[in-house]
This record gives sequence, C-alpha cells and structure tokens, in this order.
Amino acid sequence: MASVSADLLICKFVAILESEAASIAGVGDHVDEIKRELEFMKAFLANADEGNKAHTQVEQVWIVSVRDLVNDVENIIDEFMYHVYEQQIGCRFARWIHKTIHFPKHLWSKRKIANKLQKIAMAIRAITERTVEGKSTSSEDIRRWVQIQAVSSLYHKEDELVGIEGDKNLLIGWLTNEEQRQTVVSVVGMGGSGKTTLVARTFKDEIVKRHFECYAWITISQSYVIEDLLRRLIKEFHKAKKEEFPADMNAMSYNELLEILVNYLETKRYLVVLDDVWDVHLWEKIRFSFPDKQLGSRVMLTTRREDIASSSFGVESHVHKIQPLEKGDAWELFSMKAFSSYPNKSCSPELLPLARELVEKCEGLPLAIVALSGLMSSKKSLTEWSTVYNSLNWHLTNSPLLEPMKMRILLFSFNDLPYRLKQCFLYCSLFPEDHVILNLRLITLWIAEGFVEHVEGLTPEEVANSYLMELFFRNMLQQRFRGPLPACKMHDLLREIALSIAKEEKFCTVHDGSETVEETGALRLSIQTTNGEIGSCTGISRLCSFLVFATDLSSFSLPNKFTSDLKLLKVLDLEDVPIDNLPDNLTSLFNLKYLNLSRTPITELPESIRQLHNLQTLNITGTKIEALPRGISKLLKLRHLLMGRFISRKIIGVRIPSSISKMKKLQTLENIESKGNIIRLIGSMTQLKFLGITNVKERDEEDLCASIQEMKVLSRLLLFVADGEEFLRVDALSSPPPYLDRLRLVGKLEKVPQRFCSLHSLAYLNLRGSRLEEDFLPHIEALPSLRSLWLDNTSVKKELCFNRGFVKLWYLQFQNFALLNKITIEKGTMPNLEFLDIRSCMTLETLPQGIEHLIKLRGYRFDNVSEKFRESIKGGGVDHPRMLLVDEKCKKHINKSTLIEEFTHEYSFYSF
Repeated sequence: MASVSADLLICKFVAILESEAASIAGVGDHVDEIKRELEFMKAFLANADEGNKAHTQVEQVWIVSVRDLVNDVENIIDEFMYHVYEQQIGCRFARWIHKTIHFPKHLWSKRKIANKLQKIAMAIRAITERTVEGKSTSSEDIRRWVQIQAVSSLYHKEDELVGIEGDKNLLIGWLTNEEQRQTVVSVVGMGGSGKTTLVARTFKDEIVKRHFECYAWITISQSYVIEDLLRRLIKEFHKAKKEEFPADMNAMSYNELLEILVNYLETKRYLVVLDDVWDVHLWEKIRFSFPDKQLGSRVMLTTRREDIASSSFGVESHVHKIQPLEKGDAWELFSMKAFSSYPNKSCSPELLPLARELVEKCEGLPLAIVALSGLMSSKKSLTEWSTVYNSLNWHLTNSPLLEPMKMRILLFSFNDLPYRLKQCFLYCSLFPEDHVILNLRLITLWIAEGFVEHVEGLTPEEVANSYLMELFFRNMLQQRFRGPLPACKMHDLLREIALSIAKEEKFCTVHDGSETVEETGALRLSIQTTNGEIGSCTGISRLCSFLVFATDLSSFSLPNKFTSDLKLLKVLDLEDVPIDNLPDNLTSLFNLKYLNLSRTPITELPESIRQLHNLQTLNITGTKIEALPRGISKLLKLRHLLMGRFISRKIIGVRIPSSISKMKKLQTLENIESKGNIIRLIGSMTQLKFLGITNVKERDEEDLCASIQEMKVLSRLLLFVADGEEFLRVDALSSPPPYLDRLRLVGKLEKVPQRFCSLHSLAYLNLRGSRLEEDFLPHIEALPSLRSLWLDNTSVKKELCFNRGFVKLWYLQFQNFALLNKITIEKGTMPNLEFLDIRSCMTLETLPQGIEHLIKLRGYRFDNVSEKFRESIKGGGVDHPRMLLVDEKCKKHINKSTLIEEFTHEYSFYSF
C-alpha cells in the first residue's frame, strides 16, 4: 500500500506540473528539474516492488514529504492564477502604469512562483538523498497471502456457509449439462462477496467430482507469469489423480509446458478453476492450454471485473453475478460467530439494535459480515459495542481482526486502479453514507477537479464517463438510480476504508458541522450537518472542494468570512442546503469551476455572476430562479447549465437572455423556457448534446425543427408543451440528429411524428400525455436500438397489440392510460423484455395476453391497478395459472425490491 500511495502522489505531482505550471513562463527550468527527480523516485519504487526490496518505512517517509509538496504545488499554481486575475480586473490607474512604463506583466507573481518551485526542487532532492531502513513487505508476500486465502476457501465447513445453495445448484447445472462444447462459466462480484467460497463449494461437490475425469484449481491474482500458471496447472491435474508429474518443469520453456498440458487434457473431460482473475487478456494467453474436443469440458473463473466476466471467450459462456446476502441470511451468518459464546447463542435484547446496524453496514457482503462478527464476538457489553460502532473507521484501519477484510475487499482492487481512477474513487467518499450520487454530478465534479485527462477526439465528459464505467466494471461503485436519473452508490464499508486512505493521503476529509474545522492539510472538505450551521473554520484557505450535506433543516448559514477564506476554491456544492442568499463576494472565487445550488431556496442570481470566468458547471435545478441575468453569457467556459423545477408533474423552465447563443462550449442546456425568438437563436449552438425546452407552442414548429436539425451531435432531447391542450408539432424535422438516443415528448400529439422510424440510435423513448388516437406501435416497433419505452397517457385506444418487433426492448412501462382494458403481446414479440411495469391503469382488468411468451422476463411491477386486475391474478382468478408461470420465471432472480431498483435505474429515461 505504501508504494501505491507514493506512486499516486508522484503521478499527481507530475500531472500538475505538465498541465499547468509548465505553461507559466519563467519557471520552466524548475519544472523540468522537479519532474526529473520525481520520475527517478517513481522508477525506484517500481524497481523496489519488482525486486521485493520495498522498504515500508522509507516509503512512509517519502509519502509524508511528497504529499505536502504536491499540495504546495497545486496551491502555488492556483495562487499564481488568482494574482493574474486580480491584476486583470485591477484599477485603471494600475493598468495605465503598466502600459506607460512597460512594467513586465505579472513579473512579481512569476518571481514568487519561481522561488517557491525552487524551494520545492531542493526539498525533493533532499528526500531522494535520505535512506531509512525498515521492515520490508514484498509484493511476493502479498501474492502468497492472496493464494493462501483462496485455498482456505476450499476448507470452509458447510455449517459456516449460508445463502449459497441456490447459486451453487445453478453453477452445478452449467457444469454438468449436456452441452459437449467447451464452456466458460464466470462468477463476478466485488471483493468479499463470496465468489471464491461459492466456486469452492461447487468445485468440491461430489456430483461435479464424478462428472469430470480430471480437475485443477489455481489462483491467478494481479501478478502472474504465464509459464508459472502452466506449471501449476500440470501439478494440480496430476496431484488430483495421485499421478507423478513431469520432472524438471522449472527448466521447461512455454512451448514444452503447453505441449505437456494439451497432450494430457485432449482426451479427457476436465474442469479448471481460474480464481481471482484481474487481467482482461488472460484468456487469450491461456486458452490454447485447454483443448476443446467436444467432451463437455468446463473452465470456471472468478473475477471482480464485469468486463472480464462478460468477455467474448470464443466458446459457449455463462455469467453469474454474485448478489448480496438477503437480510435473514446476513443476520444468520453474523450471529454464528458474534454470539457463539452468548447464552443460547443468541443476541441479548440491549445489543440487538446495534448488532442490526452493524449487519446493515455490511450490505450483504459475506466477508465483511464474518470479519465484523469475529471482532464483536469478544465484546460483551453495550459500551463495547457502541465504541466499535462509533469508531468503525478507526477499527477498519487499526484492528488486526479486520485487516484481512480491508485487504481483500478494497486494497487489492484499489491498487489495481490506474492513477486517475484512484483519485476519482477516493472523491466519492466525500458523499455521506448511503448517498446515491447522480452520474452527471460526479462526472462534472471530477472534471472540475482536474482528474480527467485530455484524450484527442473525446470530450472531458466522455472520458470521465469511461472512468465511471470502469469503476462499475471493477465493482468499486454500485450502479443505482435517483428518481429517473442514472446514479451510483459507494458500499458503506468501501467508503469507510476509502475515507481512511483519503485522510492518510490528505486527499479529503469529512466533518460534522458542529465540529471545529481545523487545519488538516486536506484539499477537500465535506461538511455533513443536521444542526443548521457550520462551526468555526480555520486553516481552510487551501481547499479546492467544499461540499455541504445538510439534512432536515429549515435554515442554514455559512461562516462570515467564507468566500474570503476560500479564494482558491474550484468546487462549491450546496445541493439541498436551505440557504436563502449566495455567500458574500461569491464572484471573487475566480478559480471556481463547479457551482451546485440545486434545490436551494435561492430566487435569483446576481449580475456579477459574469465574473466567474472559469465556471464549467452551474446547476440551479429546483430553485425558485425564474430568469437568468444577462451576464450569464459572459461565462464562455460554461459546459453544463442545468435549470428548471417541477410543479404538479409539470416542468417550469427558466428564461434565458438571447446572448446565450454566444456560449459555444455549452453542451447541456436544460429546461429553457420558450419565449420570444430564443428557439430560433439556439439553432447556432450546434455543439449542444443535451437540450430541454419548456413552454413549446404549436407556432414554434418551424423554428424548433430548424434549430434541432442543426444540432448534429444532440443525443438527448426533451420537449414540453405550453399547456395540456396545445399540440406538440415536430413534423417539419426532415432529418433528426443522427445520434439522438434519448427522447422525451411531453404533450398532446395529433399524430406520430413522421420521422420517428428514422431514429436508428434511439434507445430510450418517453411519450407522456400524447393522447394519440391512431395506433402508434407500428411507428416504433422496428426501431433497432430501442431498449426502454415509457408510455404515460400515450393513447386513448382501448386495446394495444404488440404483434412484431421491439427486438432489443428490455423495459416497458404503461402509466395513466384512462381507457386501456386489454394489452396483447404476441409470441416472438419483445424477445428480450426483462421488466414489465404497469401503473395507474385502472381500466385494465387482466394480465397482458401473451405475457407467458416473454421468455427472458426477470421482474414486474403492478401498482395502483383495478380490483378486477388484482382478483384475476389471485388464486382461482382467470389469470392465476399464467401468473404462476411468470412468478416461476422471476423467482430465480434477486428479491423484488432490489430488482425494481435495478431496473428503474438500468432502463430509466434521463430526465432534464
């Protein structure tokens, strides 16, 4: 860990110098010197790890020293830019003096930053010259520890395992079915989820042992040598059959080892387990070792990475994603060890609430449950239990009993992350426990912080989104939703461990609002308060991110000198904070790139907002702001402008000045009010990707379609009619944007827009209040990419018949159909539908006809339906037999509440 921490700091330092300081004239020599020294340090650490000579104490000394230097460089650069800004807006007399006597511009600032960088270069030289001997922990030791932990899974007692029987039977079915082709079975889940334990139980089962002629289990882990894997496979196969394995294998080449293995396996039905796979290229390197002679051989692998599990292996394959333990199973597992020495081996009443809370924190993660139960088994009093609960972060960092959990759940995954993803992951710990974070919010925060690298041909948002997807693939973040919006969440224990790393690295810190915020050296601060105010703050002038999470409050106040203390701030996030007015002198925050005022009671923005020249994201959704000041168009670096509020299911837009069309970097323009000639003017904003317009009128059709037609990169569009009786007209759109993948039309349609069938990229479609009299299904059934279809008061017809198409549709919702009494789904239609959602359709009396033909259905939700509908699916009802068939399909999947959450996220429409 120490080596990784130092590497993170050094990489960050070099990135800062390359991206910012190197462009400041007059300091180039110092920058080059610092970069050379840092690269030497980084190379030395890498060599130390490879040679198993990494000295922990040396690394720790470096970490402390380099960490402070990194923070110094960030602040020196921000300070320099701030001085440049102050001189640019200085008094006329100062500018006249500069011009008249030709005083070199910013000379004092350049000299100051050069002197500071020179001191840093000297400090780094001093660090590299020091040597401190200490106890060594080699990478080979860590790898050996991983293998020992994996092998120990083969020897768990059956009575120590809960909640795996169904998963085990599923895997046994895949291993022993009649398929003769070679098959790869992948088991994927986050660290500590029980992947290895489940596969070990399956591997040891007598049914499996009898089915295969030979079998082998090897652990891969993060570092491996392919020749070593082949040697271990040969040994394991021979050992399982009690055969002598070839001598002198250590001297054999790759080709020789491969020949031995292939010759041994080509006439046998074999089973191989590759445990703990991290490398996406492993299969390509090792697949030739496993001949496919159509004998029913199987290869199983466990991994934390979903991109590995879902790889194209070139053979038959199955993927099983480990789900968290159900609450009952989690409690049973915890109780086995935690209360083993208690009377009747059960929890005493006074401890029950705390015990339940601790189990909840584990969120169904078996390794976490086992580790915590082991720690708590020695605690007998309420005081001891309370102490652990209130200081869980400390125990995760310092308790030897929890060290294996910390290592296996997070540190291996964290160490495997690229440098920039380490920063992005740690940043998520600034959000409160159980907080669901909107994807767009997180992405724009990362960009504002400078975590996102420049990639030729891609926008920062596209690069940042790839980072987010990578964290999902690696099971470091959990995909979730908030309302209809794509979002994510950090596992509670991952967050606790991440916070301990972040605090150690001085990356960020979290405080209760009642605490006095003192100098910590951390560059990011999250205040999480319930009392309505922030205590005194000292030593926060170096902060670059300030986030506030205030819950259950009617009012809130910031410190008096807030803005004057935070001149270098890049991120100010006050979402949901009940603050009536913006902080004094907010516009003096020259470096501010991200300002979130969403759902605050603020009623207007000051004209001086124009001074925030570096602002990239402004979020005022859910506020009472009705119009933007004219100065908003001066923010030429703004990329995302999010506005509007909901009142009684209606979106109320915000008036914008006509000069908004000058903002050529703007990608998101959310919920603008159609007024005057604004729709025609935005036609010049051809860079827009997300656009939402409210108060659209019938007479706007020509201008609206002409403007949309110019937006060739538009991917998400919302149009909201002025009132319920106004028609939404878009027939003048002769060629829709080619990349439009999400479309929401809210308002009455006279007919289906004639270009609907040409929306080949459309994946998410929401038609609300359309009240169409014609059959709209033939117009959308052939859309090749359509995955999610939300129909809300879309038709006034009594019957809807899906008789063909919808080949990729996974999610289908019906809502608020006033007259609909019959839905028919013919066989072969919607072959990939996985979730059916019916709400507030009070005239619908029976299940959709043909629901039994939906072979991939995983879940359903029927809310606020008629009593006749309910009676039809109960025992004795006309639809009860078909309902039993549906339930049989769905019961093998995760519990209903989790399934609803999963699908509501996965197939939701991105609402502006």
